[in-house]
Amino acid sequence: MNEKMTFCEECRKDVTYYEESVPIKGTLKGEEYNYTGKKAICTGCGAEVYVAEIEDENLKMLYEAYRQKNGIMPLEKILEIPQKYDIGKRPLSLLLGWGEMTFTRYCDGDMPTKQYSDMLQRIYCEPNFYLSLLEENKGNLKSQTAYEKSKRTTAELLGEQNNAIPKVDEVINYLLFQCEDITPLALQKALYYIQGFYYAFMNSFLFSEDCEAWVHGPVYRDIYNRYSSYRFDPIESNGEFDISVFTDAEKAVIDSVIQNFCCYSGKILERFTHSEMPWIKTRGNLSADDHSNRTISKATIGEYFTAVKQKYNMLTPNDIENYTQIMFSRSIKS
Repeated sequence: MNEKMTFCEECRKDVTYYEESVPIKGTLKGEEYNYTGKKAICTGCGAEVYVAEIEDENLKMLYEAYRQKNGIMPLEKILEIPQKYDIGKRPLSLLLGWGEMTFTRYCDGDMPTKQYSDMLQRIYCEPNFYLSLLEENKGNLKSQTAYEKSKRTTAELLGEQNNAIPKVDEVINYLLFQCEDITPLALQKALYYIQGFYYAFMNSFLFSEDCEAWVHGPVYRDIYNRYSSYRFDPIESNGEFDISVFTDAEKAVIDSVIQNFCCYSGKILERFTHSEMPWIKTRGNLSADDHSNRTISKATIGEYFTAVKQKYNMLTPNDIENYTQIMFSRSIKS
């Protein structure tokens, strides 16, 4: 086994070294970031030594900290897109109307703008959206073969997804797995906030189901019927879950809702929704106790949560916390 060697300034010779994880502060584009990196330590004298590979890795970690804070797609997800849709890097750039080498540069580590990152994130998450781009912009491609290969692969991918568990059921299973005492009422509100905030950050909805403006807030009718027998009791979980069914973006939003909303009871979350525009607007002139099956339109949900994201200057899903704290303060005063 080859030992790791580098030059030590203190020992004045090549030495073996070991690595330690350490907190690091770095500056990128005028902003300071805290992240966990590594340093190399001489096994002989204990001094820190320079290792080019470790410095390169620390730089990558700084860039990842920047990506996370600013909502830029992770590099590993960018690298997965060509393989996922069976298209080359240059053809993908042409398909999107970008410079021929733009996507290649992003694969090499260059930082995409927020606008380009959001486009790539949507392509990664939504094969249907990618397929529509492929059909609309196929004239940009230099090869008919590239178009046909990518279309065939995407169609197969969509076929696999059509046979998969509905996304809303995956979300429910994860909520039940993570939240030990979630009641039917709290589950309904968690789904509503996941749907709303996912749209705010990703400009698309996580699942297709519509909710209705019931007396106790937004309710997904079929899901209500499924768990109605639990009444006010926590819903049982099957005790296992494969987290790989979610993308990083999906998991980030769901985890933030779990952390910042599911810590409250269903009745508290009901009060939240009663003070928000989508439920109020859909209920209209109905009295507080009037039953209703009026659908809260996705457009209304998207409009409201996009405005919330902008008002509270949310850069990442972790920033949802400020909103929930304010909503809770209002709810206990009402």
